[in-house]
Amino acid sequence: MAKGYNAAIASNPYVVGSFACIGGALFGFDISSMSAVLSNSAYSRTFGNPDPNAQGAIVASMPAGSLVGALAVTQLADRLGRKRTIILAGIIWVIGSILQCAAQNRGMLVVGRIISGISVGISSAIVPIYQSEITAPSIRGRMVSLQQWSITWGILIQYFIAFGSSYINGTASFRIPWGLQMIPAIILSLGMTMFPESPRWLFDQGREGEALEILADLHGGGDTSNELVVLEFEEIKQQVYFERQEGAKSYLDLLKPGIFRRVVLGASLQMWSQLSGMNIMMYYIIYVFQGAGLTGRRGNLIADSVQYVLNVAFTIPAIYYIDRWGRRPMLLIGTCLMGFWLMLVGGLQARFGHWGTIDDSAVWVIENNDAATKAIIVCSYFFVCSFAITMGPVSWTYPAEIFPMKVRGKAVSISTANWTFNFVLAWAVPPGLANIAWKTYFIFGTFNFAAMIHIFFMFPETKQRSLEEVEEIFTQGHLFSAWKIGSDVGAKTVADVKKPTDEHSIDEKNSA
Repeated sequence: MAKGYNAAIASNPYVVGSFACIGGALFGFDISSMSAVLSNSAYSRTFGNPDPNAQGAIVASMPAGSLVGALAVTQLADRLGRKRTIILAGIIWVIGSILQCAAQNRGMLVVGRIISGISVGISSAIVPIYQSEITAPSIRGRMVSLQQWSITWGILIQYFIAFGSSYINGTASFRIPWGLQMIPAIILSLGMTMFPESPRWLFDQGREGEALEILADLHGGGDTSNELVVLEFEEIKQQVYFERQEGAKSYLDLLKPGIFRRVVLGASLQMWSQLSGMNIMMYYIIYVFQGAGLTGRRGNLIADSVQYVLNVAFTIPAIYYIDRWGRRPMLLIGTCLMGFWLMLVGGLQARFGHWGTIDDSAVWVIENNDAATKAIIVCSYFFVCSFAITMGPVSWTYPAEIFPMKVRGKAVSISTANWTFNFVLAWAVPPGLANIAWKTYFIFGTFNFAAMIHIFFMFPETKQRSLEEVEEIFTQGHLFSAWKIGSDVGAKTVADVKKPTDEHSIDEKNSA
């Protein structure tokens, strides 16, 4: 441990690439910790029987904090480093969980959720950066997509904890789940002390020897002469020298030609992910199934849990095949399918539903039509499966791999700062379902079809390229014809990357 990390752990790319994903699970814990209490009478009594607008505000407080946290990474990632920023996110989550667990009123609950949201925002931005910078190109997509899988596990685990706790009388039915969600954050912060820092960040800080040592432990079994280790080290060196010549890092760098295009792509992909409707189907699935005519707390909770299990299961093939299938095909197929299922749900609701009353509230509901109820539930399941196997993993992978190191921390944090949309939607959906009912699904379906068109024209493929090789992809142009960029663009050998570096060294000597 004299190195500051465990070399044996560093030698296993899957352990290194997956442990930080616990940070993603925190987001999942939050989603189901809220979803499961919407039908909890003790929760309603404790927090003053919140109406749709108040409930939306409580849920939206978390993404509001996440926006702050994601933007904070623009500074934290470069100043503290990737590893210490992840540790900080875990500590902040614990503080937020304590406040939520002890909440006596809506104000205290909202403050706790905002603090927890700051943690989620930090981890959502920094974990993909860390994973992309320490994993080999051949498995980078797989490792970064584990972020999405960890979210699905967080949703599932917390939901079953909340499901079991719902049979407890009193406030313990929701305080126990909110308290237990501190455990993974504690494990994350303590465990990260045994993992290495990003070699790319170390190189950028002038700690080249440490960077080479970590690369050797990560990809070469400790052998600094390993071909992949040499290739990555030389590519990083070449990129860092180039960026140092360009001058100091600045937010204005994000507006430079070539970089701004990628900022737009990263931010818009995260935006489309939020606008797909997936988080709404996770947060408010109880309302969706309630409107479909599924009654009874037990039946609703069981139906919800099936959806969460499917979310976990269908993310697995995406993790395994993302570096074979590619980013573009997954996004195009996913957005098309999600739009279709949401339109179908909206159509079924419009055809067979009517305004009714549930718990003294006006609700658009399907009654006495078992076939329509089952069809909506099945379509909801298909929607979740479509997201899990396509958009979910890629929406984390793509923004983490398209930026040069000089602006990666700032650019990824800006890209993942689209929590604004999550905030607006989390607040707006309960009133939306209460006022425009089935039309809500048509809105999200339209968003998915718009995303498909945008992705087709403007998103180039980046699979199985090192982070430095991705630069070549974006120098090809094709701003509105991304499909024209060949799959072999950017591929390099050790000889290719050493030659420019050697020439740079010669030029430095001559100038001296």
